[in-house]
Amino acid sequence: MFEAKLNELGIKIPEAPKPLAAYVPANRVDNLIFTAGQLPMISGKLYKEGKVGIEVSEEEAKKAAEVCVINCLSTVKMLIGNLDNIEKIVKLTVFVASAEGFTNQPIVANGASELLVKIFGESGKHARSAVGVSELPINAPVEIEMIVKVKS
Repeated sequence: MFEAKLNELGIKIPEAPKPLAAYVPANRVDNLIFTAGQLPMISGKLYKEGKVGIEVSEEEAKKAAEVCVINCLSTVKMLIGNLDNIEKIVKLTVFVASAEGFTNQPIVANGASELLVKIFGESGKHARSAVGVSELPINAPVEIEMIVKVKS
């Protein structure tokens, strides 16, 4: 059902990105999966680099948020094998490397949130924090963590 929706939307879930340091991409505790922060990596390279509001436009940052959440889903799939086993997207934390005075972090985060609702419908509606930060690893514009509830 969710895997079919991804195909319908033309979204291919890549292999989970390799961690940049000493951590695991995702951890399962009972029926919850906590992802590590995922960057907008496509085939091992950043989709965009820099701060939102300077080098990266708001629209490019929204797209970067979509890429991040697809990478989050890849780490979930690595643990559960099939995204149809997702029961609910519980929470997103979206970090936006923001230029001074940039305050549209929620708009950037909508890139991820809207995509999750397209894929998972009601089960994709989630709680969320959108936080502006001065820097992110490897000059990424966006980083996302996700909590997912899976079927027992």
